[in-house]
Amino acid sequence: MNEQSATTGYLAWQFSQVMGSRLEKELRVLDLTLAQHTALMHIARSPGISSADAARRTGVTAQSMGAAVNGLVDRGMLERRPHPTNRRVLCLHITDDGRHLTERAQAVVKNVNDAALSVLSPTEQATAHSLLYRLVAHLNPDALPPSA
Repeated sequence: MNEQSATTGYLAWQFSQVMGSRLEKELRVLDLTLAQHTALMHIARSPGISSADAARRTGVTAQSMGAAVNGLVDRGMLERRPHPTNRRVLCLHITDDGRHLTERAQAVVKNVNDAALSVLSPTEQATAHSLLYRLVAHLNPDALPPSA
């Protein structure tokens, strides 16, 4: 497949696969999976979110998100609290230990990101980020931070 025949979607998927694999490998040092890191990030941004809502926002299956959340609750990184009006829903909140782990994980993610993008100039990196951000904002805006 040459540069002209690869679709943008295919290239984005390939990039996503490689980045996901690299992130999984590096996050293992913190005893985190990529799904757990994603859960921590979204719950830190949206305290009280349900596991199902976190799964929808991130494009992770409900089963994968449930397993990630269960592991984080067992480790004391997250806690479940009753929903104020719906008895069937549990709200997720990050603990102080979870917040500390999230900060450490963000440093790992930054290192992986910096290494992967080192082939691009700073201007190219900013352009790639801007274009990907616009595409995600168009296709899955809930995946982005609420304040963005």
